[in-house]
Amino acid sequence: MEALETAGYETPTPIQEQAIPTILQRHDILACAQTGTGKTAAFSLPIIEQLLTKKNEGPYRGPKALILAPTRELAIQIGENIAVYISKTHLRQTVVFGGVSVMNQISELRKRPEILVATPGRLLDLINQRALSLQSVHFLVLDEADRMLDMGFIKDIQRVIAMVPADRQTLLFSATMPTAIEKLASAILRNPKHIAVAPVSSTVETITQAVYPVAKPDKIDLLAYLVHQGEGGNVLVFSRTKHGADKIVRKLRKVGISAEAIHGNKSQQARQKALKAFKAGTITVLVATDIAARGIDIDRLQLVINYDLPNEPETYVHRIGRTGRAGELGTAFSFCDVEEREYLWDICKLIKQQLPMVTNHPYVPENLAEYEYKPKQAQPASANPSKKRSKKRNRPQQRYRAAI
Repeated sequence: MEALETAGYETPTPIQEQAIPTILQRHDILACAQTGTGKTAAFSLPIIEQLLTKKNEGPYRGPKALILAPTRELAIQIGENIAVYISKTHLRQTVVFGGVSVMNQISELRKRPEILVATPGRLLDLINQRALSLQSVHFLVLDEADRMLDMGFIKDIQRVIAMVPADRQTLLFSATMPTAIEKLASAILRNPKHIAVAPVSSTVETITQAVYPVAKPDKIDLLAYLVHQGEGGNVLVFSRTKHGADKIVRKLRKVGISAEAIHGNKSQQARQKALKAFKAGTITVLVATDIAARGIDIDRLQLVINYDLPNEPETYVHRIGRTGRAGELGTAFSFCDVEEREYLWDICKLIKQQLPMVTNHPYVPENLAEYEYKPKQAQPASANPSKKRSKKRNRPQQRYRAAI
């Protein structure tokens, strides 16, 4: 309680209010909550409470709580939060992930942490090296399970689950609930309690949203214009591809704007260095791809810009959720060229609102009428759909997935 008071926690968020008592009652849970709702405290605080009140079970045989996360950034963020929560207790925690020295992580494991946060790949590497055992795990958490499945971790997760005791408490958190998640939940959870807070179709009320219609070649000039017009503070920019993120950074630097990129081709050290500089305010713009941005938690981040609109509308909700966190005010701008109109309309349909358009900026296109919201009309089923047409329709999604 002292640690939480020091951290400024006063009132639980809705997900915390529902999850904490349920977890303390030793139920498995299947929780659906959008990013920025306080999930880390929702699962870690009741686990810490139970670890503190558990009787000593003899010699140390490995961590008692295992938290799996899809990305290095998210794992680090979870570890940083837990470090705050346990700062005034005797409990220890460590974080393991790929892209850095395995020997340093083995040294940390030798300090006998009760709580382990891990990405699936590095966790299995350490187990294969006999540096770690999961036989004492009482609490298993899968955070952002939908993203883990999207990234192809299902087999790794199944291997990990086979190694932890059957008599455990399992907590599964996911921002969305596709069929694959429901199938996984039914396989690993025992009579779970279902918790749903802020469905993925909802955007945080404290976020001001707007769309900037702009021709693709003018996007970089519009971005520089908005950054120069801003009142200081950090700007998180989303690019659809890794190559695109690097290109944006190069062009911003040419006009005197400090910027860095984080994506899958960057080393872990480079990503952490960029994120640290962004949090410290020594760089103004951080350009990220969707997967690299998972786990980014920056206090009072005021502006998110979608340089490229995502072709999956749920991704839009996750992106803008980087701002307006914990009740803070935030702003999200989205650039939209003619080719992205349908992505914009899909987003409007998902969030059940039309996003206002900004038409008084220096790079507004002449063909504004083409951007007007047009809900998709149901197409009559064709008796003989051509294979060529089907492939063309799927190609943008294939390109997007390959890029990230």
